[in-house]
Parts: sequence; structure tokens; C-alpha cells
Amino acid sequence: MKVLAAKGLKCPKEGKPREYITDSEPVDVPDDSTYYRRLIADGSLLISEDKSYTSDKTYEAKDTEKKGGKK
Repeated sequence: MKVLAAKGLKCPKEGKPREYITDSEPVDVPDDSTYYRRLIADGSLLISEDKSYTSDKTYEAKDTEKKGGKK
């Protein structure tokens, strides 16, 4: 799956703490990685959709509802 960091954030890559996933370009990561799934769940990483990623390297995240938790 392709992911990128939420706007203004950068997240360390799994096993490579000095390399980062940024908000400027989608990165291919393993689907079954607990590390990346956790970052997606907490909102630090966003799953990239090709139609949302434009050629001028801007990404607009869609609002997503978080399920569960306190209201």
C-alpha cells in the first residue's frame, strides 16, 4: 500500500529510523506491517489514493471518521 505522512508531519520508516515518510510523496510500505498500521490508525500516516495525489506534489487528505473512543 502507498502511504504518506499527514500534512506537516514526518514519520520514521520501519527499521530505518533516520529515513522518513513525508507529506510530499507517497511511499510503498508492506500491507501486513503492524508498525505502519498503528501510524495509520493514529492519523500520522494517510493511505494514498492516486486520484488525490496530483502532479504538483500536493495531497489533500479526506476527512475520515474515527470509530470508537469517547464522544
